Amino acid sequence: MRYKSPLLALFASTVVSVTADPMTAEAQVTAGAQEPAWLTDRQYREGAGILAGNFELHPGAAMDFGYDSNFMRRASDELPVGALQLRVSPSFSASTLGAQRRGDSSPSTVNFRVDTGLTYHEFIPIRGGTQQDRDVLRDNRNVDGFLRMNLDMLPGKTWSGRVFGGVSRSIRPTQQAITGSNFNRVMPGLGADLSYMPGSGLLDWHLGYEFSGTFFEKSEFSNLSSFRNEVSTRGRWRFLPRTAVLYDGRFSFLTYSKREFGKTSSSPVRTRVGMIGLITPSFGAQAMVGWGASFYKDDPQDFNSAIGQLELKWYLQPTMVNDPTRTNPLLPGVAVGFVRDFEDSLIGTYLERDQGYVRFNYLWGGSVLLNAEVAAGAIVFPNQDNPDRGQPNGWTDFRTDARVFAEYRIRDWIGVTAQADWVGYFSKTRLTFPTANGSDNLAFQQFSAFGGGRVFW
Repeated sequence: MRYKSPLLALFASTVVSVTADPMTAEAQVTAGAQEPAWLTDRQYREGAGILAGNFELHPGAAMDFGYDSNFMRRASDELPVGALQLRVSPSFSASTLGAQRRGDSSPSTVNFRVDTGLTYHEFIPIRGGTQQDRDVLRDNRNVDGFLRMNLDMLPGKTWSGRVFGGVSRSIRPTQQAITGSNFNRVMPGLGADLSYMPGSGLLDWHLGYEFSGTFFEKSEFSNLSSFRNEVSTRGRWRFLPRTAVLYDGRFSFLTYSKREFGKTSSSPVRTRVGMIGLITPSFGAQAMVGWGASFYKDDPQDFNSAIGQLELKWYLQPTMVNDPTRTNPLLPGVAVGFVRDFEDSLIGTYLERDQGYVRFNYLWGGSVLLNAEVAAGAIVFPNQDNPDRGQPNGWTDFRTDARVFAEYRIRDWIGVTAQADWVGYFSKTRLTFPTANGSDNLAFQQFSAFGGGRVFW
């Protein structure tokens, strides 16, 4: 029978395509159809809200139904299983009154916000695989979700602070049909940020700390659990009405609870400097360049090279602000960019990402929302320190991700949604594990499409 290595099975469900939107300083993650697209961004998730004293409440619920061609992300020669999938997603958020409800005459000294959301996944296998494979996928029915809290103190003042924390649970495909194990994980996080913004706000600087962890629920994969402590600093100086200099630096301590499968702790460092500007009210650009190093403990395979990002953005409607870092993220537009970075990998030490992306979003008449993203690029692995895996030399794979999300809002509180995702991981690499008497083909393709509806306030 086929045996899928725990390390490689997890890898194929972990490597994601990440692009950062410099105009909003928010990360966009394309990771297949694990959850509804609207649930990840509160600006799409929420309606006008319900006023309750000094708070506004945003309850919501959704249901969608669709098809996933390869939830377990197997190669074509490893019997992919296609399944119908039902997702039920309640959500709720509460916050102190926003500026629109408070009015400019009563600035707030403390803002608080809490967000939570859940998604229940039900699988109905209909094609491919063996009966055992289908039973394993059916048993993957589960619930994932998140809880996040933020406390902002003295926002807009010369000195301000922010404390944040939360926890999320992620369900992941197993790729291990013989054992039925899963790679479900719990990911807590906690941090704080101190900000200095003197005078008219042309300069602001931040110093922050964040703890984050990834803890696997199955004891057999506890050796892959890890936690990260990170210190960061970032700043912005707007020296022209529409142009600013940016800097960000990060120093982390990544620790694995046990050293097995060749995993080792590291102290990655990133530092970048660049500029962002609005060339015209309808056209913006950002360029960031810097250096990154992984600094693995007792391991010669380190990333030590240039990193950076370039993005051009065309706004279909002219921006109404001069500060390019304060533009409305929902403003219709098209962004084209390229990012080079590295991240910790569960194969060997690190992987390098060299990736281009295109994003488009538009809102027609406040009732029809369209959001699309395509990302493609190289995933580069260094030389491996374990030749028994059959691939001692480094190699390069190619990954593409695409997502389209659309919503028609029939009323201010009800909408009809549609979402389609495609992931293509193209690789000629097959890693062998003689001690486990098995191997894994890294390549896979996955398509999914869902339609449904939701209510939100």
